[in-house]
Amino acid sequence: MSGPLAGVRVIDISAVVSGPFATMILAEQGAEVIKIEAPPYGDVCRIGAQRKNGIAALYANCNRGKRSALLDLSKDRGVELLKELVKGTDVFVQNYRPGAVDRMGIGEAALREVQPDIIYVSISGYGPTGPYANRRVYDPIIQSLTGYTAIQKNPDIPIPDLVRNIIVDKATAFTVAQAVSSALYARERGAGGQHIEVPMIDASTAFFFPDGMIRHTLLDEDAEDGAGLYEGYRLWETVDGHIVWFATLDDEFYGVFRALGRPEWCEDERFSSVRSRNQYQAELGQALYDEFRKWETEKIYRRMVDEDVPVGPVLSIEEMLEDPQIKHNGMIEERVHPAAGRMRQTRGAARFYGTPTEQICLAPELGENTEEVLGGLGYDASQLAELREDGVIP
Repeated sequence: MSGPLAGVRVIDISAVVSGPFATMILAEQGAEVIKIEAPPYGDVCRIGAQRKNGIAALYANCNRGKRSALLDLSKDRGVELLKELVKGTDVFVQNYRPGAVDRMGIGEAALREVQPDIIYVSISGYGPTGPYANRRVYDPIIQSLTGYTAIQKNPDIPIPDLVRNIIVDKATAFTVAQAVSSALYARERGAGGQHIEVPMIDASTAFFFPDGMIRHTLLDEDAEDGAGLYEGYRLWETVDGHIVWFATLDDEFYGVFRALGRPEWCEDERFSSVRSRNQYQAELGQALYDEFRKWETEKIYRRMVDEDVPVGPVLSIEEMLEDPQIKHNGMIEERVHPAAGRMRQTRGAARFYGTPTEQICLAPELGENTEEVLGGLGYDASQLAELREDGVIP
């Protein structure tokens, strides 16, 4: 492998998205990632929507660049094998419910006995302690608790709604990947291995806070109030569809006014400055609403681009795939999986010019690398057969 994390070895026993997506980021940046799955079905995402020959779309999108080994960790021999694999490993990632790994004999203290400088990552919904610690959790539940749902309102339909993708799991994954990189750096400087805990509720709160809490940050009574950024997020109706634009500076608003054919608004004392636009916000909003409904989407979009206004059409998924900038950046590519056939995948979003990464392999089939991984520990065919007979591996 190449990339900035080349030479780093990761054991990943996590499932679904928060852990697997994090370790895929590490794999994309050069780490060797061994994904340990439980027989007979492996990661629950393997049975998700849109699948072929045991490869489901969500699994494929979170597990590129890994090797898959099946290991029954409910058996003592399975735990012993895992500990053998941990020797020489840099990072261990799990997202079991609090207390589960300790009961299994693979908690931090147990693994540190065999690999003292390991970086041990625990991902959970709410954290290891507290009133919610033992509750089951999924992404939309955390969204509802951390503000996303409360502010997800269209001004025209002012009711709460969910962000309709697993934003919390992905925010958690990026938090984990960044924290692992920091811990590896600290270890290189002599800090040794350490335990990293990332509760989804904490990652979600931190991710939401910079803009979502604009109106709830300054606590003194004399702090000036104003609109939150999210209050300016809306779809604008046109004759034949919708468009999205966002303006904050005077010259951006002037561009909007000129594009709409209303240049006189640039001099209108109600709309010509930030302070006046805030004062006449409702009046400006109604005026803009009325004007946009007079224009065809493509025409007003082009006029706003010409005026250097931040603007974009509302693309369908099919249109997004053909967007000229996305195609130019080469983020999405078509590849052929040996089991699942043709599929779309992304590359890693970060580009490293000093330690360039290479194209990594696609998501592994269930248990595809079990013999290879255990063979690396010195297990021969007869020993593997014995493990199968004992039900430790399938």
